[in-house]
Amino acid sequence: MKPALTLILLACLASPAGAACYADYKAKKDDPLQLHYGVIEIPDDACDPAAAAAILAQRLADGWQLLQVTSVFGPEGLEDRRDSAGEFFLRY
Repeated sequence: MKPALTLILLACLASPAGAACYADYKAKKDDPLQLHYGVIEIPDDACDPAAAAAILAQRLADGWQLLQVTSVFGPEGLEDRRDSAGEFFLRY
């Protein structure tokens, strides 16, 4: 293997992967009233509640209305929320 190629491969392997960011939220639909709790993955540069709310409002445009972004968190909190989110776990 050529030294330059080896250095490039090592640099790629050594660089940290982007930290995943997630948000949990509450949303509703009217007539009849339906509520749901969900978890979404959001871009790393939107890892704050206000930015997550803007993204969620667009993703939920199929009739759901965002009520609240509960929190933003990293991958360490993902599995703890899977059962609570049910069908809305990483759906949007």
